[in-house]
Amino acid sequence: MNQPTRLFDLLPWRQSLHPERPVFRYKENGQWQSHYIDEYIEKSNLISYALLHLGVRKGENIALISSGRPEWNYIDFGVQQTGAVLLPIYPTISEEDYQFILNDAEVRLLVVESPALYKKISNIRPQLPHLQNLCTIVPTEGAKSLDDIYDIGRQYLASHPEAPQQLQAIKDAITTDDVCTMIYTSGTTGTPKGVMLAHRGLIMNVVEIKESPGKTWTRALSWLPMCHIYERMMGYLYQWLCFEIAYAESIAKVGDNCKEIRPHMLACVPRFIEKVYDKIYRKGEKMSGIGKKVFNWAIDLAFEYDLDESKLSLWYKVQKALADRLVYKEIRESMGGCLGMLVSGGAIIQPRLTRFFTCVGLDLYEGYGLTETSPLIAVTNSNKKGRKIGSVGFAMREIEVRIDPKTSEIQCRGGNVMKGYYNQPELTAEAIDPDGWFHTGDTGYFDPDGYLFITGRTKSMFKTSMGKYINPEVIEEKMKQSPFILDMMVVGAEQKFAAALIAPDFDMLRDWCRRHGVGASTPEEMIADRQVVARFQKVVDKYNAELGTTEQVRRFALVADSWTEANRMLTPTQKLIRRNVAAAYQEQIDALFK
Repeated sequence: MNQPTRLFDLLPWRQSLHPERPVFRYKENGQWQSHYIDEYIEKSNLISYALLHLGVRKGENIALISSGRPEWNYIDFGVQQTGAVLLPIYPTISEEDYQFILNDAEVRLLVVESPALYKKISNIRPQLPHLQNLCTIVPTEGAKSLDDIYDIGRQYLASHPEAPQQLQAIKDAITTDDVCTMIYTSGTTGTPKGVMLAHRGLIMNVVEIKESPGKTWTRALSWLPMCHIYERMMGYLYQWLCFEIAYAESIAKVGDNCKEIRPHMLACVPRFIEKVYDKIYRKGEKMSGIGKKVFNWAIDLAFEYDLDESKLSLWYKVQKALADRLVYKEIRESMGGCLGMLVSGGAIIQPRLTRFFTCVGLDLYEGYGLTETSPLIAVTNSNKKGRKIGSVGFAMREIEVRIDPKTSEIQCRGGNVMKGYYNQPELTAEAIDPDGWFHTGDTGYFDPDGYLFITGRTKSMFKTSMGKYINPEVIEEKMKQSPFILDMMVVGAEQKFAAALIAPDFDMLRDWCRRHGVGASTPEEMIADRQVVARFQKVVDKYNAELGTTEQVRRFALVADSWTEANRMLTPTQKLIRRNVAAAYQEQIDALFK
């Protein structure tokens, strides 16, 4: 059949190619269960019929709050096939955010995953005047369930023999330029905005990257939020390639699930990569004798790796082969043993980690983009020169990308760009100029070979009282190379110098305290200990030496809290919410400049 032009075209596409393969795997009662394409199509259609019965209109917003699971996809395509718009929402945000989004999008039908989410929405239901139908995926006492939706669909089909033809006519009228989903931005810089995306942009993304995975690969593990456009697009890629998608039980179980599923691909964010590396590093720290020396030698060797293997000496290749047998093979086995590609998105990855993981045999790729660009603007690929250390790759082939000569802002134009912000014409006009160029708010440059490099965000930059501009993200990423630093925020707007709040990696720090005879054990005790503070001063001094004079961190404060989604310091994709961190630690920030 013809290649898909609308996302729900992936259903007959998959059925025509590999109906015998599982589409999804999901763990229920401790056992992995397989879900096949016939069930996928049947249940998606039943949802579509139920929506027709409920009078859902083309362009209407249908909301879904759930973690990754097969039903997420059934609902996605069931909604899309009617011309309605799926509005996926993070399961971890506050009741206040749910209230804002559901009211802003005028949602009258909402599906939530669990009893806990049902209770959360029930608490604010009096403040949701548009909401008429609320049901759950997991059966919940007192609530309608997804099974009830299926039953409504069956009843509609039984009473309307023409229903299949009716649904087909609706699908035929949907174009690749129609809006298929709306995603509210995670709000790192203000009130969330509803980003309207068309089928075309997501299809363009999939077509751009579908040649990079290995031709014999068949399995992927999914653990990132499905409501994030990056993981969503990767899910469509897996379906296009007829992969089996296994949904991880939780982020804490990703390692265990990798060993069980043995995936060929895994999408992730830089914070995940950093944590995997830190776990490897800590393992080496706990070793002793010749084993520790061999381990450290292999790790150091990986950081010297070059993606262009023609630049590697014969002696390096001999050492790498030995390190592979002694150390790297075990690292790969800890991730399932079959993983051929780690794909990082959502933020910039540290160049040294690209070297390390690729050398180890867990090839690390990355892409760059935003929710507003479906999401890719640029991406690395598996061609011989498809990657360069520190770069996010080449601009997508079917779009235009330019760098503003005055501000260095990255701008793009093409079918990947959003239709606009929902009910926000003024904000849309600010983001997309009259010539169709989308202004990303990110800064960067193209090198002579056409690779794109990201240098920061225009909204994060600040000016000191000395008139010098500072890009805090560059400094933060530099210093987060230290395994002691889990998170960091550089401050100093209108001050004489740059300073920083540092959230230590307390697992790493606890091990260090034990090895160095430091009696502190709680986070509060550790950050107050003079030896600990002195150790962090050495870390800051080390990386300051690699920075310009005005970029150097002159003072810092350690904090006892880890920054998480739960305390609203990080977005669901693990990006720092600077305004929240600044508000929570205003007293400590003020003290840094006294």
